[in-house]
Amino acid sequence: MTSASETHLASAQLKPRTGDLFNIDAALTEDERAVRDSIRRWVDERVLPIIGQCYVDGRFPTELIAEMGEMGMLGANLPEEYGCAGLSNVAYGLINQELERGDSGIRSFASVQGSLVMYPIFAFGSEEQKRHWLPKMAKGEAIGCFGLTEPDHGSNPAGMLTRARQQPDGSWVINGSKMWITNAMLSQVAVVWAKTEDGDTDGKSVRGFLVPTGSKGYDIKETKGKLSLRASMTGELVFSDVHVPADAILPKSLGLKSPLMCLTQARYGISWGAMGAAIACYDEALSYSKQRVMFGKPIGAFQIQQVRLADMVTEIIKGQLLSLHLGRMKDAGTSTPQQVSVAKRNNVNVATDIAREARRLLGANGILAEYSAMRHMANLESVYTYEGTHDVHSLVIGMHETGFNAFGG
Repeated sequence: MTSASETHLASAQLKPRTGDLFNIDAALTEDERAVRDSIRRWVDERVLPIIGQCYVDGRFPTELIAEMGEMGMLGANLPEEYGCAGLSNVAYGLINQELERGDSGIRSFASVQGSLVMYPIFAFGSEEQKRHWLPKMAKGEAIGCFGLTEPDHGSNPAGMLTRARQQPDGSWVINGSKMWITNAMLSQVAVVWAKTEDGDTDGKSVRGFLVPTGSKGYDIKETKGKLSLRASMTGELVFSDVHVPADAILPKSLGLKSPLMCLTQARYGISWGAMGAAIACYDEALSYSKQRVMFGKPIGAFQIQQVRLADMVTEIIKGQLLSLHLGRMKDAGTSTPQQVSVAKRNNVNVATDIAREARRLLGANGILAEYSAMRHMANLESVYTYEGTHDVHSLVIGMHETGFNAFGG
């Protein structure tokens, strides 16, 4: 009888190239394929051998950060003049796909660093802020986190309670808290969003601040008991009279639109990342179906498993084509937040279904950490919720199509 570990090893050696059924490679440029393949090899060699144990241990593999920086994964679609790779948005998406093929926690680290910290510095920061932070962040020498979500206002950032009050000398004092913050314990700086006045009558009081994590009154509480994204560092940020200088503010940030623009960047990457998780589950299920013998033949020879696999690969192809077209529009400057909502909502939803079906195809072996399906399935439950829940994106799309705002009842 073949042991679980032997079956897993054989599965890892097969590595079918999901998407070839529709020759998606032909829609990519040579440079885009080269970027994807280099990250794919790195994930195979550096992430997959350790990530199952990292998940069990609840540990983010910090030893990989420098390598991610060296390979240009951090802020990959930001300009070269700031030490970044200057890649297209499609190439950036493919990086996210391959990172999440390893684990959602690895992709989340890169997404937060690039889309939620480096992007707002690039888009809303001063030239001095950009030149100080972006090259170091691109190399992984400085890590950041993004403080928007609050304990009682997850899907309603307009209700934030965190306040920043300006002092006579121009400096700021920040009070409040943020919840579910990826990279919280790893960061040297936090992009913190706060209201700068008691009301929000002009719609412009939400501003971004660069807050050093070692500041007096800045407290970090690790989020304990997670059953998802265990190979990711998550925490709560608490600000008790945290003083920052006048130049800590991101000068071009103005209103809630600014952090929402950051989230749009991250959601685009997630649409690709979810397909990476789906690909990992499908590849594992496909390989397993060819080798697991039941009733005298491989289970892949039975109709019910072929239907499962056909459904999986069909949804993966559709999701990849959706993200690819979105990426092309993003590179052309024509994409919209609503289109990003469609891609994030669809791709995470189908990836969650694919992970569940892959786990079921694997039978009892599917619950073991040496296989990836159940890990991805648990991770995707978080991805389904964060960066705008599935239901919130439904309302975004519904409002665009009908013209009626269904938020808030």
